[in-house]
Amino acid sequence: MARDYKREYAVRSKEDRDNRQHRRLARRLVEKKLGTKAIQGKDVDHKNKNPRDNSRSNLRIRSKSANRRDNYWCGFH
Repeated sequence: MARDYKREYAVRSKEDRDNRQHRRLARRLVEKKLGTKAIQGKDVDHKNKNPRDNSRSNLRIRSKSANRRDNYWCGFH
């Protein structure tokens, strides 16, 4: 059975949708400044873990594995 992405997005909270929007904006800002090749295959990380703080000093480019390892939270910590 196929996933219903439209429904999944609709049931998310407004805060979750806004955070996602700001994470996408952060990637576009870094891409505009450094170019597409510089961030290809990498993640844009928020140093203070606040997705709404898109100041340049708070954003950095990291490998996907390092960023997702450091931001992983399984609920047991």
